[in-house]
Amino acid sequence: MNYLHLDLTPANAAVGAFVKNLDLGGPLSDEVVAELLRAHADYGVLFFRDQKLSSEQHIEFAERLGQINVNRFFTPVAGYPKIAEVRKEPDQITNVGGGWHTDHSYDEIPALGSILYALELPEQGGDTLFASNYAAYDALSAGMQKMLDGLSAVHSSRHVFGAAANRPDDLDTRFGNAEAATQDAVHPVVVKHPRSGRKTLYVNPGFTLRFDGWTDEESAPLLQYLFRHMSKPEFTYRFQWAPGSLAFWDNRCTWHYAVNDYHGSRRLLHRITLEGEALAA
Repeated sequence: MNYLHLDLTPANAAVGAFVKNLDLGGPLSDEVVAELLRAHADYGVLFFRDQKLSSEQHIEFAERLGQINVNRFFTPVAGYPKIAEVRKEPDQITNVGGGWHTDHSYDEIPALGSILYALELPEQGGDTLFASNYAAYDALSAGMQKMLDGLSAVHSSRHVFGAAANRPDDLDTRFGNAEAATQDAVHPVVVKHPRSGRKTLYVNPGFTLRFDGWTDEESAPLLQYLFRHMSKPEFTYRFQWAPGSLAFWDNRCTWHYAVNDYHGSRRLLHRITLEGEALAA
């Protein structure tokens, strides 16, 4: 993969790449933006260190990459409705995103990805795991690939963000608009990534309920197999945050998991999500 305008180093063989020597708060040429989007699709997630972004610069960078999706469930940053707050206070037990998932798979048109910027971090812990759904698909047998290629799955937000969701009380102050969690969406289990053209698995433990046309009981064994397969260590990378770190991930070809191992400490990040496009098999 040739990138003429980026100083780029793969994080490992499966997922992610570090982009060095690029100030995201400064002006970015069209050529740099085009390569960032291509690398984003190729590697699944891009990591940046030592950024110094104001909220205005965070928004400006995001708008160079796409149209901002205002998340209807997360508490926004005061004065900046386009930025969602990802926060855990020292007295809170439950974190946001503490399980493997793909953002917005419950939408008819899922989000392209998110841009998460670190502001306050615990002295230890608080890493985020990323997994490559490209690598997971490629590692399946030809027979399994052929079967999955013909399936679709049902995704929902009701059980996570809805009024009847069974979630810990300490998450209630960080989520809202439960009445908006009424929609389900059906997507192919294997999608062709709209930018890279590669096949990627598109189910996740957070929001996928069942295969379309199957019962929950029929779906559970195969979904659980896929979830175990997709989270194998060889498909993952563990990103260690530092103040000023930024991760830009692709929801169509990755999972992520915020590790909740910093009880008693504060962790604050700002997230902007980008609009995507309908997914096709």
